[in-house]
Amino acid sequence: QVQLVESGGGLVQPGGSLRLSCAASGWSLGFYALGWFRQAPGKEREGVSCLSTSDGRTFYGDSVKGRFTIARGNDKNTVYLQMNNLKPEDTAVYYCAAGINWYGGSRWAQTSGYDYWGQGTQVTVSS
Repeated sequence: QVQLVESGGGLVQPGGSLRLSCAASGWSLGFYALGWFRQAPGKEREGVSCLSTSDGRTFYGDSVKGRFTIARGNDKNTVYLQMNNLKPEDTAVYYCAAGINWYGGSRWAQTSGYDYWGQGTQVTVSS
């Protein structure tokens, strides 16, 4: 049974930093992509960042480029999201996602390309 477990969310002031972690288990063949999405109240789930496990390519949403960094852990099924210079508009529930039948390329953020999802971790940016 595949499980994705997120950690690292919390309350931070604007301009602060957080690091989210996601540990994926239960799929011995490996995932093609590990990514992060977020969903704010009343809004659709949006792609934040993704890492292609085959070639290491990374993808970022326009609103987080230059501030967020995705990285893979030494354990191949662990992925981190370093979030710097956080803004109130980054407030959302952040979800880890793993793709086996991932689309890739310009379609990296399509939720239908991810097969497994974590339960989410709340990130609140407020003074």
